[in-house]
Amino acid sequence: MKMLVSVIMPTYNCSKYIEQAVQSVLSQTITDWEIQIVDDCSTDNTNGVLRPYLERYSNIHYSCLSVNSGPATARTQAIKQASGKYIAFLDSDDLWMPDKLEKQITFMEKMGAEFSCTAYSQIDADGKDLHIALVPPKKTGYRECIRLANPIGNLTVMYNQEILGKFEVPSIKKRNDFALWLQILKKTKYCYGMNEILGIYRVGRIGSVSHNKLIQARYHWQLYHEIEQHNIFKSAFEIGCWGVVKGTGIGLDKRKL
Repeated sequence: MKMLVSVIMPTYNCSKYIEQAVQSVLSQTITDWEIQIVDDCSTDNTNGVLRPYLERYSNIHYSCLSVNSGPATARTQAIKQASGKYIAFLDSDDLWMPDKLEKQITFMEKMGAEFSCTAYSQIDADGKDLHIALVPPKKTGYRECIRLANPIGNLTVMYNQEILGKFEVPSIKKRNDFALWLQILKKTKYCYGMNEILGIYRVGRIGSVSHNKLIQARYHWQLYHEIEQHNIFKSAFEIGCWGVVKGTGIGLDKRKL
């Protein structure tokens, strides 16, 4: 059955949070949606947490990869299975506001947008509000997306699958969402940004990959030079742009709440 929105939810060992993520979709003001959950071989109780929802809701779908393959593979598999006019992304430890889908679809229809994102706030691993919001630019093209080192929040993205089709997420361990946005921006001119907070991002642990700048730089090099096939000089310049944005926040709209 074709749905209005397909929610792409990769997961790995997220039994502590995934129920909250699913509940935030169940709380949406529109009901014409499906969730495509693809499990990257979790070793915790993710399956057990989800079982009551799978038994009760026919529009929540769960599958498990045969081998642990990383979030890019899980996202690609979920996109392949998605039937919705719109594709939306929600990782299994993040949350949506109840009117997220309704407001974003209305915005896209008004703007004639094929690709959009919204502002989002942040919480810590325990759910404590960090009183920080990140607001995307009104329009982000391919070059701006690289120059600003990806101002598009994964949990806020929606794109029109009927127009843009399906995508295979580039198989890199980190920044694969960034790589996907660059693919989409080769097929549509802009990602249109809403300044309203419609998502809640759970910040990772200190010491994790997302906090290690040298490891992050390596993944950005892989994205720019290997995936996007930019020459070494252009890739080095783009790494420099990322370093400036990362170090200073220049170009990003980060607000205290």
